[in-house]
Amino acid sequence: MSNLKSWTWRSVAAGAVAFGGLLAQPQVAAAAEPVANPTFTKDIAPIFQAKCEACHRADSIAPMSLVTYAETRPWTASIKARVSARQMPPWHLDKNIGIQEYKNDRSLSDQQIDTIVRWVNAGSPQGDPKDMPPAVKWPSEQGWNYAARFGQTEPDLIVRSTPWTQKAGAQDAWWKPVVDTGLTEQRWVRAIEARPSTVKGRKIVHHALAYLQQTEPPNPNGPSAGGIFGAGGLFMEWAVGKEGELMRPNSGKLMMPGSKVTWDIHYSNGGEDITDVVELGIYFYPKGQEPKYRQQLGLYGTDREMNGGIDLAPNAVTLNEGFHVMRQAGRVESFQPHMHLRGKAMSLEAILPTGQKQVLTYVPNFQFQWMNVYQYADNSAPLLPKGTILHVTSWHDNTSANKNNPDPDQWIGYGDRTVDEMSHAWINITYMNDEDFAAEVAARKEALSKNTQQQ
Repeated sequence: MSNLKSWTWRSVAAGAVAFGGLLAQPQVAAAAEPVANPTFTKDIAPIFQAKCEACHRADSIAPMSLVTYAETRPWTASIKARVSARQMPPWHLDKNIGIQEYKNDRSLSDQQIDTIVRWVNAGSPQGDPKDMPPAVKWPSEQGWNYAARFGQTEPDLIVRSTPWTQKAGAQDAWWKPVVDTGLTEQRWVRAIEARPSTVKGRKIVHHALAYLQQTEPPNPNGPSAGGIFGAGGLFMEWAVGKEGELMRPNSGKLMMPGSKVTWDIHYSNGGEDITDVVELGIYFYPKGQEPKYRQQLGLYGTDREMNGGIDLAPNAVTLNEGFHVMRQAGRVESFQPHMHLRGKAMSLEAILPTGQKQVLTYVPNFQFQWMNVYQYADNSAPLLPKGTILHVTSWHDNTSANKNNPDPDQWIGYGDRTVDEMSHAWINITYMNDEDFAAEVAARKEALSKNTQQQ
């Protein structure tokens, strides 16, 4: 993987304007001064509220709550170790390669990590209770991530799978019911999220795919959804660590009347009998408000996976590559690596028609327990011309050095089970016709120019 080190964020950005305003220039921020004598109430609690409490609170998915000082104090040594190693919060991309501006960046800054380490090294003082910030009002149990954003208490439409009971000790199961959406008119989608319906359900749902089955009108700006997934295509995936999908302004996904959702839910052993359903929450644009662009979520696998499987030798690190030509210009909205227990790293590179190569995102520390979706910020989402090749490279570690590896002496092939392997990325793309793409490039160049003048 050392060859990636030559492709720094600065080298990527340097060619941005020259090659069509493909990427945003990096933001150069002044180094923050270290916090002297940090305390929990004044300095640590605000960090935890912003970056940790979404999971680390009562009745949520994390093993401990970090809301109060009393809850946090027993875990301080572990907290220091995990944040120092950048294992928590889960954000596994390389900080020195590729695009660094993301809408959903949950990582800690160097200054925040320094503050936490200083606090623990000083004995984890509580501080003045008056300095404690107001408590964050989190939804009861799970709640919906995007409802409040749109001034709602729940999504506009909730589609539920049929119930499944996973018995304690049972082998993995795949549940594939087909459910009517109940939609009676054409609607445009501006956000989607999925989740197991209960906290206990999260113990048994490994992941859940929702495929939209419908007949769509042609996409005037590029390829229609579907392909290997059928009409409508993959609509949404849930996995641990995925918050959902917010469409970029003036873009969305189209749902047709009479549409159905085909579920593909992977259940695993939760240690007890658990019955659950998976819920798909859909937020619509207001009636009469139609976005210009239709987004498409696609699977971009390595060549070996797309042509019959994966072959991982025992006690070896294996590299696989995939090459996918963009038949239409477009904007890459997000990137999500997907592998299993032997997954080690994955990169996404754009090979432009000019021959120039640009590493977009490099994830050197893939963690199977967290399926992060890296959603590019508005001024960083790659604008790529027709003919660009999306190059996906994956590395699998089938050695004893991989702590997640159940047996490094086994040959491993492709399969749905956790002990099998996969090697692909979910990449969300908004396709554009040539005229619209030229307009987007011009707007990006203008934004970059203004940003440069202000620095």
